Amino acid sequence: MSGVWLILETSGRSRVGVAVGGVVVATEDLPAGRQQNRHLLPTVERLIRDCGLTPRGLTHVAVGIGPGSYTGLRVGITAAKTLAYSLGCSLVAVPTFAAIAADVPGTVDVIGDALQGTIYVQRFTDGVAAWELRIESFGDWVGTAGVVSGPGVLTFADKLPPHITRSSMIEPSVEAVFRVARMRPPLTVEEMMRLEPLYLRGSSAEEKAKAATSSSLPS
Repeated sequence: MSGVWLILETSGRSRVGVAVGGVVVATEDLPAGRQQNRHLLPTVERLIRDCGLTPRGLTHVAVGIGPGSYTGLRVGITAAKTLAYSLGCSLVAVPTFAAIAADVPGTVDVIGDALQGTIYVQRFTDGVAAWELRIESFGDWVGTAGVVSGPGVLTFADKLPPHITRSSMIEPSVEAVFRVARMRPPLTVEEMMRLEPLYLRGSSAEEKAKAATSSSLPS
């Protein structure tokens, strides 16, 4: 798909990009910290304007859907849905691990912290998923890994054994999100409205609330 794209990735450090005619022409990383989500839409507006465009000129919106920061993803996905719906753009959802793997040749396991000694993990070969995203015990997974990338490389840096090759690609680039987005179909209106961050379970707050509820039930 050609046209004018807005690209949003907020699974970790929030990133914004604009692509025109199949080429990413502008990108910006928002400053790290809790305030970055407040600056997302102002940054989008400025980046579009700096490219000599207007929001009405957008034809597609691509958004990273995680796994990653639950709050960041909700902000990014909500912004993407709002813009796509109000402007009549197509919306393309991009799994964050697929975007990371798109920058790593060969076979790689992309991992992220799923808390409580578990990881989100998905294996790719030359950017093609070998299995669906899943949650595994870090101990069970680590003996099967060869090359690893993703945000979990930093989280588990002191636990990764020497035989595992650590890729330098630990976060998705705007360019990779765009490449993956162009190969995926746009969402229908119904799919757009239902779109949520890609998780196999609730946020940590939801998990704690569920655990507290369970513990309070009579045995």
